[in-house]
Amino acid sequence: MARKLSELAHIKASRILFVAGEARRGSRATIRPLLGAKVSLKGRRALYCVTLRPKFFRSSTPEQRVETLLHELLHISPRFDGKLDPARRHSDLSKGRFEALLRPLVRRYLSEADTALLGGLAHDGQMIARQWLDRPAGTASRGQNYSEKDLFLGPVEMITRRRLHS
Repeated sequence: MARKLSELAHIKASRILFVAGEARRGSRATIRPLLGAKVSLKGRRALYCVTLRPKFFRSSTPEQRVETLLHELLHISPRFDGKLDPARRHSDLSKGRFEALLRPLVRRYLSEADTALLGGLAHDGQMIARQWLDRPAGTASRGQNYSEKDLFLGPVEMITRRRLHS
């Protein structure tokens, strides 16, 4: 996604951890900076964690999944320094203004999307996703080291409401 959209060119996907997580107020996903904890995957430090919530897996269309992922990536600081962009926080930006930033990206991405990624987002059935055994939590995790040993691959059921039209 980041390679297809110049607005996200600063993002390095290998430094973002994606996990499946618990439900949270009807949200499809959340992004958290991993500044305090040291989370390493294959020896490389992750700077952000995107938690995909049950609503992402169980009641979304492929287009909504694209929108959700782009929404979370849009929160990342332009410096890609493990912080969120303060100008794009929900508390500081009206929903309408955030949507005005997001909508054109979603439309452009869907018009020239990576077919393999879209195919994965259109999957219907069981899949395997990373999940935390022990996750970094706020100030209590500051300075602690986390790695693959703190994650496991577990089954997640994807229920896709409809397929993308080719």
